[in-house]
Amino acid sequence: MSDHPLKTLIEAADRSISAKDFDGLMRFYTDDATLVVKPGMYARGKDQIKSAFEAISSYFDGTLKVRQGKMEVIEGGETALVVMETWLDTTDEEGAPISTVRRATYVFRREPDGNWLCAVDNSYGTALLDS
Repeated sequence: MSDHPLKTLIEAADRSISAKDFDGLMRFYTDDATLVVKPGMYARGKDQIKSAFEAISSYFDGTLKVRQGKMEVIEGGETALVVMETWLDTTDEEGAPISTVRRATYVFRREPDGNWLCAVDNSYGTALLDS
């Protein structure tokens, strides 16, 4: 699935997160998007999503870097489900590197202009069922 346009889009969004470019990150979301901040906590709409990413970055002292692993894209009409490995690289209190992998799920919607935008951003994937 390496040639799907959503792979490139997700890579660009992850670069924005890693660079703390949260204004730029908002161009990847629908106006009514939902972000799973953590199990049971959701940010809805671009303003809340931007604030959530700012808080997440602050929580990790600005060290959060996001990258992709395996990815599958399943399209149905103007909607796509992305199931993928999302790697979160941070540092602990002593500065030692920590890498965490999640099996994330994302829902994208193709807009009338042909561009894909994220409508549901769930980096926890099915792990939400464990909480």
